[in-house]
Amino acid sequence: MAANFLGSLLHLSDPTLPIGGYSHSNGLETYVQLGLVNNVSSAEMFVQHMLTNNLQYNDAAFVCLAYRAAAAGDLAALLALDEEASALKMPREIRQASQKLGVRLMKIFSRQQSYVLAQQYEAATVAKKAEGHYSIAYGLYACLMGVPLPEALYAFYYNAAVGMVTNAVKLVPLGQLDGQDVLFRMQPVIQSLVNTTMTLDRELVGVCNIGFDIRCMQHEQLYSRLYMS
Repeated sequence: MAANFLGSLLHLSDPTLPIGGYSHSNGLETYVQLGLVNNVSSAEMFVQHMLTNNLQYNDAAFVCLAYRAAAAGDLAALLALDEEASALKMPREIRQASQKLGVRLMKIFSRQQSYVLAQQYEAATVAKKAEGHYSIAYGLYACLMGVPLPEALYAFYYNAAVGMVTNAVKLVPLGQLDGQDVLFRMQPVIQSLVNTTMTLDRELVGVCNIGFDIRCMQHEQLYSRLYMS
């Protein structure tokens, strides 16, 4: 089998991986309760805008940067990226979610794979010298397990899209087939994002999404909540 990285990639990007991703809506619950996302078209717009206006400049960009730092064996660069990711995640729930998902991801793969760089990064999180953000851990392990960067990024974006669509189906609610239609329509969007993310200007990393941040902060005060973020 030529694509011998496929098993590792499917495992790393599995939306059902037991790291707690299912318990986070990343602000979608606020959008639904405010009536801003209320049907298939508005749900699709939310997913596409999140991918293109948020993830591209934030988490997906950090996956790319962490992957390259790991390829260079540069622990200092990984720790600097971790610190930058923390600073850019203004909403408390989103910052905490990213940290919890990343730490749990590392616990899964460190049991099976012994990589010195991964051990050093995980030790830094234990020593409170790093937060262990999900995007950093994902990019790190994708590189160490030999997953090509374009495929790692595509899977990262797809994992995020699946999570948002699954939450929209529950919250709006939408029909299951409606959700699958949205995922089909996201495929060319994701492919385009992979290409732009790999060549993204470093100065654009961390572009602020004020509206998204506000909705995530408002989530903390919602009267009733199904999700942790």
